[in-house]
Amino acid sequence: MDMEVRKFYVVTEEINKDGTKETDEVNKKVAAAAVLKNPYVGEFKEDLTQLAEWSEELAVTLTQKALRAAGIKYDEVENYGKAAIVGGGGELEHAAACLHPKLGKPFRNEIGGGKSIIPSAKKMGYPGCAIDVPLHHKDAAYVRSHYDAIECRVPDAPRDDEIVLIVAVSNCGRPHPRIGGLQKDEIEGKDGLR
Repeated sequence: MDMEVRKFYVVTEEINKDGTKETDEVNKKVAAAAVLKNPYVGEFKEDLTQLAEWSEELAVTLTQKALRAAGIKYDEVENYGKAAIVGGGGELEHAAACLHPKLGKPFRNEIGGGKSIIPSAKKMGYPGCAIDVPLHHKDAAYVRSHYDAIECRVPDAPRDDEIVLIVAVSNCGRPHPRIGGLQKDEIEGKDGLR
């Protein structure tokens, strides 16, 4: 079975000011999505390996598209996240099969590593529905300044027989963090948490 990708969609965000204060640097967030045909629509299949394998391949393409679109170099990535929206003819587990077994390693490879778990979100959806892709620091999940998200929606996807697979990265945390907790310069990078 060959993978069918109908389209790619990329959304970028640059934050120069938040509230009344300008940022010290340009804060960039980007999400890259692939709209793929779901091969398991309308029938229950125990083995969802095909989706996991496709996501492994798409992780590389999507990460490269995201970095290019935002003008972020791989070694500038601080935050990451992933998400999927499955159309009405599929199952929520189809989104999970795209996100969890195999996407992480190639995604991390494209951004020069990452020790923390990649936060994720999944949902059933319809053309144009939005999902907030959760983001946190790639090396230490407890860095509160980097708890964030980027909204992604593809105007004409997912159709009932499609899945929207999304990876997201940023070169920063929130613009003016001040709620305490572990700071970026205190990361130990040993356990993915601190």
